[in-house]
Amino acid sequence: MTQARYRDLAEWPLMATALVFLAAYAWQVVARLEGEAAAPFEVVMWATWAVFVADYLINLGLAPDRGRWFIWNLHELLIVALPFFRPLRLLRLVTVLSVLHRSVGDTLRGRVVTYVAGSAALLVLVGSLAVLDVEQHAHDAKILTLGDAAWWAITTITTVGYGDLYPVTPLGRLVAAALMMSGIAVIGVVTASIASWLVQRIELNTEAAVTASEEPVRSELAELLDEVAALRREIAELRGRGGGIVETTGPERG
Repeated sequence: MTQARYRDLAEWPLMATALVFLAAYAWQVVARLEGEAAAPFEVVMWATWAVFVADYLINLGLAPDRGRWFIWNLHELLIVALPFFRPLRLLRLVTVLSVLHRSVGDTLRGRVVTYVAGSAALLVLVGSLAVLDVEQHAHDAKILTLGDAAWWAITTITTVGYGDLYPVTPLGRLVAAALMMSGIAVIGVVTASIASWLVQRIELNTEAAVTASEEPVRSELAELLDEVAALRREIAELRGRGGGIVETTGPERG
């Protein structure tokens, strides 16, 4: 089996696994579960982490150039090697975006809708849960509820940054930095997609205008060609009769 074939087969199962992890993680963070109450959710998250580890190892084994694949996917290794950084494992949710993108298709409009709705919503949700997880128990924390976390994530991803809410822990600031860079990337992709769509529309309109302006010229040219063809036929007929034109006017000579 090739790596490309494996990715096609594993895409939807990995998406389902990522969503299961998101549900368990979100419930544990929002409900602030600890001890025995949090044990079932921890089991679910460790099980999903094991699936991600298996996926990493299979991809590494199937890669045509393992060294190159390893270098270009160090972030994957970071995710599976540091499971105690629970917010880091949320990066696995990018699988959801890749599946949605493939399902929508390759049209420019489809890409814009997918990235705007999917990426923005997912990044806000992930950023909110991650920062709330690491900040809600910190001393002098500013972000204490899911509402605060969502507001902070929205202002951060849109590069507004009011400054009323901000992380105070090192890991929370790391989450903030990742969210900032992700927000810039999403805005860049959306802007590029919209620009490409506008350029395409302009090219189509220009081509249609040129075609419309050429129609009268083409019609006149076709008429001229028909007239030239008729004249050629008449000349050919006259040549076939004797090669000249007999003059019938004027007085007769005896």
